[in-house]
Amino acid sequence: MSKIGVISDTHNCLREPVQKLLQGCDAIIHAGDFCNDDTFRRLQDLAPLYAVLGNADKRLSDPLPQTLSFQLFGLNIFLIHNKNAIPKTELLSNKDLIIYGHSHKYEQQRLNGQIWLNPGSCGVKRFRLPVTMALIHIKNDDDPNAACAPDEKTDDRFESERFESKRLGFHFDIERIDLSKNQPDFTSQPPENIRTVVQNVMKDVDKGKNVSAIAKKNRINIELAECICRLYLTHPGVNADGILKKMGL
Repeated sequence: MSKIGVISDTHNCLREPVQKLLQGCDAIIHAGDFCNDDTFRRLQDLAPLYAVLGNADKRLSDPLPQTLSFQLFGLNIFLIHNKNAIPKTELLSNKDLIIYGHSHKYEQQRLNGQIWLNPGSCGVKRFRLPVTMALIHIKNDDDPNAACAPDEKTDDRFESERFESKRLGFHFDIERIDLSKNQPDFTSQPPENIRTVVQNVMKDVDKGKNVSAIAKKNRINIELAECICRLYLTHPGVNADGILKKMGL
């Protein structure tokens, strides 16, 4: 049996529970938005890493591709940060898994015999959005002794769904993992006037103020200021309502 860890949008935050879950993986897939070299290097030390460039990865030392097509333990995989940016010329008909990120929202659906998977974000928590990732457990059908996803489901953080692949001769489970419980919320509760705060932060960014000054002026914590600034800078043309939507508010 093989196990693949699937994560995205870590944004400078590699949580200890995430590292523990990835330590037993045969490979790690990251759908972009590392934001720094440290997270990239630490993941490389855990297992072979397959990754693409996110819209917030402008400071990475190593260049990453915008898209990546590869085969892993018999699965044909296509990887991109934002599914809306998939090139029209990209051939996806031969792919078993299309993996993407960007929205910070877990998605898993079967379309035309393919699995489309967004593991969500396991980095900085955005208000109401859960902290999630996925594990893929692959079992060859000719191995009767191999178990697939763990049988112990007493922990309600874990949900799994099995997918059969007669063409490939094996089946695999995709395990959704919600790490929101007992995890720190880096942005705590938003202020009541959050829309006004977002508008003011956007104006301060346009004036060239740094994050610390913005946080102090608007009387918000540094994590919230960083979150708003990052969304504003990495999504050209976005307005206050768009930022609130991306924050799950």
